[in-house]
Amino acid sequence: MSASIVWLFIFVLMYWAYCIFWGVKGAQMAKSASDYFIAGRSISIWVFVLAATATSFSGWTFMGHPALVWRDGIPYGYASFYAITIPFTGVIFLKRQWLLGKRYGFVTPGEMYSSYYGTDAMRYLTVLVAMVFSVPYLGLQLRASGFLFNVLTHGMMGLNTGMWLLAIIVVLYVGLGGLRSVAYVDTVQCILLAAGISMIGIIALNQVGGWTKLQEGIVDLSQNKLAHVVTVKGDKLKLYDSGGTRINNPEYISTMKGFLDDKGKNLVRTTDFSGNYVEFWNKVKNSGTGIEAGADGSLASPIKVAWQSKIKVTPDGYAHFIAVPGVIQFVVPGTKAKGGVWTGIMILTYMFALMGIQSAPAFSMWAFANKNPAPFAPQQVWASSFGIGIIILTATWIQGFAGHILISQDVISPIPGGKQAMLVPALIDLMADTAPFLVGLLAVCALAAMQSTGAAYMSTASGMITRDIYKHLFAKDLGHTAQKMVGRVSVLIVVGLALIIATFATDALVMLGGLAVSYGFQMWPALIGICYVPWLTRQGIVVGLIAGLVAVTVTYIGDFGVKYALTIHSAGWGIIFNLGLAIAISAVTQPDKAETDRRQEFHTFLNSHAGVPPEKKGLVPFAWALVIGWFLLAIGPLTPVIGNSIFGSPLDASTWMFGMPSIWAWALLMWAIGVFMMWFLAYYMEFSTNIKGDFEGIDDYADEEGMQKAPVRMDLDSP
Repeated sequence: MSASIVWLFIFVLMYWAYCIFWGVKGAQMAKSASDYFIAGRSISIWVFVLAATATSFSGWTFMGHPALVWRDGIPYGYASFYAITIPFTGVIFLKRQWLLGKRYGFVTPGEMYSSYYGTDAMRYLTVLVAMVFSVPYLGLQLRASGFLFNVLTHGMMGLNTGMWLLAIIVVLYVGLGGLRSVAYVDTVQCILLAAGISMIGIIALNQVGGWTKLQEGIVDLSQNKLAHVVTVKGDKLKLYDSGGTRINNPEYISTMKGFLDDKGKNLVRTTDFSGNYVEFWNKVKNSGTGIEAGADGSLASPIKVAWQSKIKVTPDGYAHFIAVPGVIQFVVPGTKAKGGVWTGIMILTYMFALMGIQSAPAFSMWAFANKNPAPFAPQQVWASSFGIGIIILTATWIQGFAGHILISQDVISPIPGGKQAMLVPALIDLMADTAPFLVGLLAVCALAAMQSTGAAYMSTASGMITRDIYKHLFAKDLGHTAQKMVGRVSVLIVVGLALIIATFATDALVMLGGLAVSYGFQMWPALIGICYVPWLTRQGIVVGLIAGLVAVTVTYIGDFGVKYALTIHSAGWGIIFNLGLAIAISAVTQPDKAETDRRQEFHTFLNSHAGVPPEKKGLVPFAWALVIGWFLLAIGPLTPVIGNSIFGSPLDASTWMFGMPSIWAWALLMWAIGVFMMWFLAYYMEFSTNIKGDFEGIDDYADEEGMQKAPVRMDLDSP
C-alpha cells in the first residue's frame, strides 16, 4: 500500500470521527421536533455562514466544475457566477421566510405554502420537489465519493464500496442529530471545500510551470496546438504529440488502447498536424495482439487519429474555449449549436437553474433554523459572492486549462470523452510521490464537499416526510419523540432510495440529478407570492408550478428531441410556462375580500419588519437597474457582445490586455460589480440585515406535556 493511500485512510478516518461526534452531540441536544428538524431555531451567525455556504456549493463545485471548464472552456466557466446568483435568491427570500417561520411556527416549507395559499396541493407539491431534488442529488454526491475513492486508491476500493461506506457515515450523524449536526459538520466542510479547491488550483498552476506557461498553453489550446495524435498500423499502436514527437508513456498508451477498444466504434477525427480535421467513423476491434483500425471498415496505412477533439468554432470564428458562442442560436435541440451550447442566453438560464438551490424547499428550512436574520448578509456577500466567487473564477479555471496542458505534456493520462470527472482526481494524484499526505488531505476536502450538500438535503427531506406527509395525513397529534423517530426512519428511506438509484440506475441518476436544481427554481413564483405579491392566487401558483415542472422535464430529457431548445436551459423554459400561467390564471381567479384580507396579514407583517426603509425607497429604481444590468452584462445576452473582445481579440493573443482572454478579464470585472450589487442589496437596502424591533412568535415546546401546558400551542395544521 502506497504512502498516499495510507494518508488518505488516516485523514478520512479522522474526518469521519468528527462527523460521528457531532451526530452524538446533536442527538443529545435534540429535545423537541424543532430541535431535530431545524436546530431549535438557534443556529448562530458563524455556523450558518459556513454551513449555508457548504450546502450551496457541493462536490459539483469541487470536481464537476473544473471538469466542465476543461471540456467546454470559459463559456461554461461563466457558470462560476453561481457564487453570486445562488445567494441572490437568498437575498430576495431568506429574511422574509425566517420572519414567517418565526411568527407562525412553521417547521417545513410545506406548512408555510399550504397555510398561505390555503391548499394542501402546495404542501404535497413542495414535498415532491424536495424529494426529486434530494434523492438524485444525494445519489450523485455519494457516487462521486465512491468514484474518488476508487481512483485515489488505484482500484483498491471499489466504487460501490466507497459509496456505501460514505452513506453509512452520513446516515449515522444526520439520523442521530438532525439539522444541528449537519450544520456543525458543514462548518468544517466549508473550510475544507474552499481550501481544497484553492490548493488544487495552486498545484495545477505549479505543474504547468507558472502563470506564463499557463498563458502560453491557453494560446496553444485556442489554436489547436495541444491535440495528441495516434498512429495505428496493423497491430502496432504508436502515439505522437502535435509536433510529431513519439510518446512512450506506457500508462498513456494503455489508456489510449482502452479508448480505441471502447465498444468497438468511436467517432474520431483525422489530422495532418496542421489542425485540419476530417471526421470519420473509426471501427476498432481487439485482435488479441494489438489494435486494428480502419476508416469505414477498411484498413488504412497508417491512420492518424486525434486523441480528443479540441476546438469548436463559434459563429464569430473564435475558438470555443475562449469565447461565448453568440447571444442565442435558433437550433433544436440546443446541443446542435455551433461552437457549443453555452450562448449568452444559455448561461443566463443555467444560472436560473442554480438559483434553485436556495429557493428549493431545503433552504426554507435553513432559513427557519436561524436565531435571527443577522447571518444572512455575511453569508451572501462575503462568504459566497466574494470568497467562493474569486476562488472558482480563478482556481477552477486554472485547473481546467492546466488539464489540457498537462495531458499534452504526458504529465497526466488522457481523459476519454465523457469521463471529464477524472480530471480533479488526476490533479490530486500528482502529489502521490512528492507529498503523499497532501493526497489524503485533498481527498478529505473533496469528500467533505460532496457530503456537505447531501447531508443537508437528507435532513430537510426527512423533516418534510415526517411533518407534511406522516404527521399531517396519519397522526396529527404525533408527539416530539415520535416525530424524531419517524424523521430518523425517513433519513434511511431517502438514503436508501439514493443508493439504489446510484448503484443500479446510473443513467437515470445523471438525468434526475440534472433536473434537480431546475425543479428547485420552479419554487420562485410561489415564494414571490408569499413574500411580495399577494395578487398571485393559489390556483395560478399551483397550475404554474405543475406546468413548470413538466416543461423542465420535457426540455431536459433528450428523448423528447427539444433539450435546451434555442439554447435556453430547461430551467428557463420551466419558468416561462410557470410564471406565465401563474400570472394569467391569477388574473381570472382573484379571491373574495375575506381571503384577500387573510393573505394581506402576512404581507403587512413582512412589510413592517422587512420592508425597505422609507429613507431609502428612492433608491429602489437604482437597485432594479443595477440587478437587471448586471444579469444582462455578466451572465446574459450582452456577455458575448461585449465580453468576448473588449479586452483583446480571441484571435490574437498579443492583444490580450491583461495576459488572459478578454472573456476571462470581463468575468473578473463583472464579479467585482456583482459583489457590490450583493452588498448594496443585502446591507444597504437591508434585504438581509437583522430586524429592528420585536414581535410575538409561536414556538415549539420540548415535549408533549409542555405543549399541553403552553399558553399558546403551535398548531401547524391551521397556524
